[in-house]
Amino acid sequence: MEKTDNKRLYTVLAAAFLGWMFDGLEMGIFPLIARPALQQIQTAHGLAVTDSFVGQWMGYATAAFLIGAALGGVVFGWLGDKIGRVRAMSLSILCYSLFTGLIYFATEPWHLAASRFIAALGMGGEWSLGVALVMEVWPEKHRPLMAGIIGAAANVGFASIAVIGLFFKVTIESWRWVALVGAAPALLTLLISLFVHESEKWQESVKNSTKPSRPLAEVLSPPLLKGTLLAIMLSSIALIGTWGSVQWLPLWADKLTAGVVPTAKAYTQACSAIGAVVGCLLGAWVGGFLSRRMAYFLLCLGSLIACAWLFRGIDAYGTSFLVLTFVVGGLTAAFYGWLPLYLPELFPTRVRATGQGISYNAGRVFAAVGALQMGALMQSFDGSYAKAGAVISLIYALGLVVIWFAPETKGRPLPE
Repeated sequence: MEKTDNKRLYTVLAAAFLGWMFDGLEMGIFPLIARPALQQIQTAHGLAVTDSFVGQWMGYATAAFLIGAALGGVVFGWLGDKIGRVRAMSLSILCYSLFTGLIYFATEPWHLAASRFIAALGMGGEWSLGVALVMEVWPEKHRPLMAGIIGAAANVGFASIAVIGLFFKVTIESWRWVALVGAAPALLTLLISLFVHESEKWQESVKNSTKPSRPLAEVLSPPLLKGTLLAIMLSSIALIGTWGSVQWLPLWADKLTAGVVPTAKAYTQACSAIGAVVGCLLGAWVGGFLSRRMAYFLLCLGSLIACAWLFRGIDAYGTSFLVLTFVVGGLTAAFYGWLPLYLPELFPTRVRATGQGISYNAGRVFAAVGALQMGALMQSFDGSYAKAGAVISLIYALGLVVIWFAPETKGRPLPE
């Protein structure tokens, strides 16, 4: 019996890990191909290749992705509370894999943005569903470790696509084949439907419910509304820091090398992603070892210092740039190990996927604003990624204050 239970636990963990890992792979594809893709599209239309055009459409595509992910978090989170975590997770993976692969056919800059938007619907949903499933199935004592593993999963995928970039040079002639890799995770949905069991906590919650399920209305009404708003703010700070500045590091590396070192983008992305894997495990561990609030405070402080050092102290691609990229990648991504630990503790089982989906992905709407501002700031700073990144990363200072208004949940069981 114990062997069967362990098999079920690890099957659930593997499904959630792979779903979020491939999510990270999909997220990593675009920063790698964006510049050559937009340059090819400019050339095909007889336009001069300019960094302002690349920066503008990179901002649009990033904003489209973040808004799509926010909407997907609500839609698929709601679906997970209605039809179950496993079925909704399969649908979310199918959505993001197929529409990432469709980028292969893009011939206009808005094609890139539209594909990213629809793919993001699935990516936004997968996070809340995978986290809810793992946290409900695994015993309470393993929650910090599980949070770290799930948080690290996306960055394993992010690092994987960077490794592909090292061996397969991403240029204006080859970027479409990298986009096509994004369709591969569709095969995972078949395995999930065959081998992954549904959350018993969710099944019990549905069985014992005495009134119609209204998860969206419940998380946006008292007494859960305060926790939802705080969770949105805490997620937003982390996401703005990542998507408003850190996600632009491969493009900055490409500019620092004047585009003559094709591997610069991949090395930058690999250093950031490897650091992020370490950071996610660290963020969850610190949250379990200290307290949820103190961990978040320290992550904000570390991110603020590291980003200031990178964006204000480095002006050339090289060893120092890559080392600091590793450090910044680790500290800024550590929030994604902390969030899977903390957010499930704010919502009862009957609305957990919806609550997490709204909280984490509403943050992406604000991150979309940050991404657009990054593009605007670059134009104001004459195309300087460093100056724009230095301004956007000041968002971590807000987190130093906001966290002390959030409840401390360390040592408490998940709300039923």
